[in-house]
Amino acid sequence: MEFTAGGRLEVRITPSDVGKRVSVRRLVEGGAPSQEFTDTVGVLTSWNDGVLVITRRDGQIVRIAQETLVAGKTVPAAPARRRGPAATYEELARVAARAWQPVESERLGDWELRAAVQEARTAAGRRVGFTRRANSVLPLGDPGRPLDEALAFVRRWYAERGLPAYVQTATGGAGTQELLCAELVERGWEREVSADMRVGALAPVGDLDVDTGHVALSRSVGADWLGRYQRSGEVGPQVLQVLGSGPSVWFATVPGDGGPPAAIGRCVVDGRWAGFMAVEVDPARRREGLATAVMAALARRALTEGASAAWLQVEEDNGGARALYDGMGFAAHHHYHHYRAPEGEGPGEPPAP
Repeated sequence: MEFTAGGRLEVRITPSDVGKRVSVRRLVEGGAPSQEFTDTVGVLTSWNDGVLVITRRDGQIVRIAQETLVAGKTVPAAPARRRGPAATYEELARVAARAWQPVESERLGDWELRAAVQEARTAAGRRVGFTRRANSVLPLGDPGRPLDEALAFVRRWYAERGLPAYVQTATGGAGTQELLCAELVERGWEREVSADMRVGALAPVGDLDVDTGHVALSRSVGADWLGRYQRSGEVGPQVLQVLGSGPSVWFATVPGDGGPPAAIGRCVVDGRWAGFMAVEVDPARRREGLATAVMAALARRALTEGASAAWLQVEEDNGGARALYDGMGFAAHHHYHHYRAPEGEGPGEPPAP
């Protein structure tokens, strides 16, 4: 990483570079100037009162005292991805949203407020939402009013439904929302869940050398499929509505031994895109290739409908799934996050991711 000009380290950024992607080097607190440096790359989201705030690709926010800077420069807006189908952040965000459609929604400028309240309640009598993706704000642009007013509207809207307020954001790509992430953190919103949005070519998944004869495909979700699905809880009509939403939805099931299925999966075909989700395997049947068979069967169906590209979302701590998708050729496109309003701003229990 080159910071020098004429052999000297230089700080070539100023507060006017807020909103740009930067690379900085700073002196580690307590370190010797000759050796204790650390580098940070990300979007410069604020520079106030002698403190720089940089939001990294993975959504982590780093605060840096201006006095510790030894070098800094602006860098290209986002690194080029080396593999996977080309797509903008907004295209993928809208495709993913159509695959998890809420029961209720409302526009706030270019923001979409989404809710899918379950009839089931917690032991404390609080209402819950089915998945954060269907119970959060998708902010693709300007809310049409100052941010504090928009967030107050969001909190009221979810409070009226007995739900906690969440905002879904993204980092690490062209057009993502590092500035909004920093603004939310500044206002006390807490990042609860982060995940990768991954993309890949669809044909290699369909071409996997695996037997799919034991994988049953259906247009509707049955009680057996729900018996394996870990995120549904008590199933109500809202759960079925969200799971069945999307342009062209398919459910995959691998029968078990008299109990819940050994494996399940869901795929939503939307134009050139096929989205994979809810791929789950009985813990006792793991390492038998069942997840691969489910993915291949769904991919082959999606190919017959004209899809050519694939996407999926995988949480940061799901090492097994990440390894599986690495082997199938999926590459990270960007990261997405769910920020929850500060405590006391709204009732309700957090929904499953």
